[in-house]
Amino acid sequence: MTFRTLAFAGLALVAGLAAFLFLAAEPQGDSLAVPQTGAEAPLAAKGAAAFAGGGFGGISQTALETNAVPFKLVAAALVLDEQAHDPAARADGATLQRLLRRFGFLFPERVDGLPEGMRPNLRDKPLGMTHGFIAPVGGSRVEVANLGCAACHAGVAYAPDGAPLPGRAVLGMPNTSLDLESYTQAVFTALRRHAGSPELLATADTLFPDMGWQERASLRWIVLPLAKSRLESLAGSPRALPFPNGLPGATNGVAALKLQTGTPLMGGGAEERGFVSIPDLALRHRRSRLLADGAYAAPSGKPDMRELAAITSFFTVPSMGVNPEEAQRHIPEAEAIFVWLADYRPQGFPGPLDRAAAERGAALYASACASCHGSFDWNSGAPRLASYPDWIGDVGTDRLRARVMDERLAKAIRGSAYAAAIKVRPGEGYAAPPLAGLWASAPYLHNGSVPSLAALLDPRLRPRRFMVGGHALDWESMGLRLTAEGRYPAGYRAFAAPQWVDTAQPGLGNGGHTFGSELTAQERQALIEFLKLI
Repeated sequence: MTFRTLAFAGLALVAGLAAFLFLAAEPQGDSLAVPQTGAEAPLAAKGAAAFAGGGFGGISQTALETNAVPFKLVAAALVLDEQAHDPAARADGATLQRLLRRFGFLFPERVDGLPEGMRPNLRDKPLGMTHGFIAPVGGSRVEVANLGCAACHAGVAYAPDGAPLPGRAVLGMPNTSLDLESYTQAVFTALRRHAGSPELLATADTLFPDMGWQERASLRWIVLPLAKSRLESLAGSPRALPFPNGLPGATNGVAALKLQTGTPLMGGGAEERGFVSIPDLALRHRRSRLLADGAYAAPSGKPDMRELAAITSFFTVPSMGVNPEEAQRHIPEAEAIFVWLADYRPQGFPGPLDRAAAERGAALYASACASCHGSFDWNSGAPRLASYPDWIGDVGTDRLRARVMDERLAKAIRGSAYAAAIKVRPGEGYAAPPLAGLWASAPYLHNGSVPSLAALLDPRLRPRRFMVGGHALDWESMGLRLTAEGRYPAGYRAFAAPQWVDTAQPGLGNGGHTFGSELTAQERQALIEFLKLI
């Protein structure tokens, strides 16, 4: 659900409420999700903290126009909607957590990747949900929640048998179960059903008994009237957003950026299906271009970490609803994140491994894959990236994601505050990524249309439809654990609600990238064994 800014319209709603007017307004707040670091902490530690819970300007009155939400009101609406379907559901934190887990959000007991002694501030929020307080007008108080880096880029660890471990998250690994489309729609539907109900604020009181009088009054007299007004403006729309927002493990950042910049959407938004699968972030500092389409290039043409950090800060514009001028203020935090990322490595492959086959696979990789994805030294079975070609081009994969990053959007970026920080180069194809953490990144290709490495290397094995989200992994095919029909095995209980990937749909085509089809079955398996080690 999106909201209009709590600005001048809000003042009219609270006219005469003098109790609200004796303190200064605070239109932006700090994220309470950031783990604490001392002033003398190393820059990498500060980067890890910012990655885990940084607000990057997204805890603000401005962000409420698009991406941020008034958390307590949204939480109450979701719980009320759940109770409408399940009368036995209680209005408590356990129900709220269960609902958010359904969309792939993580509430881990352990988070790998943080410096020793550092702990995330999760409280009643999932990992990666930044939150803090703002005051739209003097004396008011509203808790605002937004999604930060770790919502998408902290994934579950896996057990030796391929079972997911949602109680253990690894910063930097992809959250291949996060379903922002279903989350957005659920919030929109719940608020539409319950915004006019007197039970909404009562449920918020029950869920958050420590809520103070200022925040309670702010929800009643400022936030709720504006939410109702916004819902009325969307009365004829079945969706909160004019475009589909992805599926588990895939997002639609280009469409969100178009909406932020006022760039026309394809088909009014319905054709904006340029989904991108969330990648592992290891070795990303070796690239000069970021994102799958390669259109966001460092001005120097080199993998300069300061330039990459500036580009990364720009991504808060579509993902968090931050305007470009505000985003630039957070470049130092992005620079700290890149210092941390330079040493980041994903969870080591936990399953069975044939090292002799892997060594044979290393030679196959060097001859067939390294020219695009980078060469690796064998390094006694712990492969190390030796060189990276920064290759970009066309390998026959679905073209929609490249097409939606069009010249009109490029012009909007060039006309923004980031004109000197980003060399926008659309239309050159897709950038080949370094393949670190590939074993945990299924499904594959830029759009997540291929469920396993076995199917990627042998296109005959690529199914038309398959499930994703809350899945386990299969070590033989090195991908999602699925039946021949693309379903989860009987008896398996997904930790998040799965969705179907239909590769016949626009933007989800599974063709192209046929490298490996000329190999024997034994060679393909050897190559997979090597890829498990990267």
